[in-house]
Order: sequence, then C-alpha cells, then structure tokens
Amino acid sequence: MKKFKKNSIWAFGVLIVLIYSCYSCNKEENKIIEEETNNAISVNSDFFLTDGNNVTITTVDCTLSDGTVTKCYEIVSKNTPTDHEMGPWCPDNIADGADKGGIWLENGEVYDVDGTFIKNMATFYNDSKWKMYDANGDIYTTETEDDCANAANPNVGVEYENFCVECLPSYVTDLSQTYTIPVTPVKLSSEVNFGGPGPGSNGPSQRGIAFNGVVFDAPAPTDAILGAYTLAPFDDAGGHINLNAGYHYHAATGVSKEIVQTDGHAPMIGYAIDGHGLYAQLDEDGNEPTDLDSCRGHSDETRGYHYHVAAPGTNSFIDCLKGAYAL
Repeated sequence: MKKFKKNSIWAFGVLIVLIYSCYSCNKEENKIIEEETNNAISVNSDFFLTDGNNVTITTVDCTLSDGTVTKCYEIVSKNTPTDHEMGPWCPDNIADGADKGGIWLENGEVYDVDGTFIKNMATFYNDSKWKMYDANGDIYTTETEDDCANAANPNVGVEYENFCVECLPSYVTDLSQTYTIPVTPVKLSSEVNFGGPGPGSNGPSQRGIAFNGVVFDAPAPTDAILGAYTLAPFDDAGGHINLNAGYHYHAATGVSKEIVQTDGHAPMIGYAIDGHGLYAQLDEDGNEPTDLDSCRGHSDETRGYHYHVAAPGTNSFIDCLKGAYAL
C-alpha cells in the first residue's frame, strides 16, 4: 500500500511537469503569433490624395480570403491622378521627339515612343508589315471613342492594323472603380497567385493602388496588341486608358506620389491589394534588395512585411501575394 502511494505521488508529479511544459509551449507559440501580428503595419489612409473628390475612403466590415473577419478600407476612385498629367501616348509625326509620345515596355526595357520609334518598328520587330505612318510621316492614330473601343477589341479588325491606339481621359469621365483592402494586413504561410489565365490563378488580378487612387494593374496583353499590328503606348507614368478600367498603371516609373524613407530605403508608392506596403524597386543608392521572396517581398523592423515592385520594363509589379485579400 505504501509502495502504491509512492508511485502515485511520483506519477502525479510527472503529470504536473508535463502540463506546465505544454502550457509554457503554448504560451510561447501564442507569444510568437502575437509578435507577428503586432509587426503588421496598418494602412495609413492619410497617405492617399483625397483632395478634389477623385478618391474617397470609408471603413467597412469585411471578410478576407483566409476567413478573417476584420475592417477594410473601401476606396472609390475615379482613376484620375491629381499628382501628374495623363498622356501623351501617340506622337503625331515620325519627326516628333519623346515629349510628344509615351513609352513602350519590351523585354524588360522601357522605350520612348517618339517618331523615330514608330518609324523603325519594322526593323525593331523584324517584320516589314509594320508601317504606322503615311507618305508625309503622319502617324495613324485612333481619333474617336469608337475607334478606341474597336482598336482595343481582342478581335480588332484589319482596318485598324498599323494604328497607334490612344484612348483619351474624356472618354471615361463618368467611370469609377472600387477597391477594398484590409486596414491591417494578415500575412499568410503560403503565397496567393493572382487571378488570370492558367491553373491556380484564383486570387485578385489587381496588384495594388497608388496614393493617387490609380490601380497598379495586371500585365498589359502586349503580345495581343502587337499581334493585331497595333501599338497602345503607356504615358511616362506607366499608364494608359481603356473604356472598362479607365486610367491604370502597368509600370511604376517614379512619376506618381512617392513617400521618401529617411533611412535610404526605396520610397513608398502605394499599397498592395492585401494591405502590405508597396515600395519602389531601388533604394536611394540605386540598389534592389537581395532577399526578396517569390512575391518580391521581405521584412524589416521599420516597415514590417512589404513589397518592392519590379523594373518598369517588365510590364509587372509584384508576382504574387503573401497576405489575405478582401473577398
């Protein structure tokens, strides 16, 4: 009987140790989760340019893609930047300089769409069918909203071959878009692919929002544009217009609002659609971070987890999301 009691006391002591160990383990895990959550940098709505009613921001209840019920910012934008002019896109004549046209993105490089670029397209693309100008050097350019709609159609007719497609802000004055981003980003353990063609593309297609309310959009379908023997240049800010999306960016060129970082880090240019900060590609010394993950993100103590956009010529911004997005 005494032996039984002694063994019982010993077993009870072991049980207490195990319970305490599990409690300590769970406490430490909870501490790590809390630290990771507290390191999330919330969206600062004051960074957005809301003067002039081009951008309005309200706080709404929302559910994120991982099931988190939280608060989001609902951003309604007219896609009309107040920090820079839109255009020009197409030069008028092959004698025009770079100030008369926009840019084109090809193989990671940015090219000025000046008169010389238009003149030399047959050589540039090694295809003699390119000739986007008449005997006087005047460039064939869309001139009406109907032209814009027809030339930007995926099934564009041959009558628009060798046209420079220029859709104007006056065509989309009544258009607005709504974007929803979490107030405090929720980082995930695995990446989220952007929506689009191909398997595993179930996420949103938009990459983020600039401080002027203009969306950082999915890559432009440049192959389809060129395949129809058309050119739809971007302006020097990396943006152009279509009738459904309005004005939108396909490259970050340093023209829209930037927030300079006091430690030499690359400037902030907006927010990704998951609420994490979006920063320019290069820091003040012209260097790109060397520790970016597959989505082009990394963390530091000042900014938490954040992204750096790709080079302007890539026709892209970030490659995936590391955070949950609003449904």
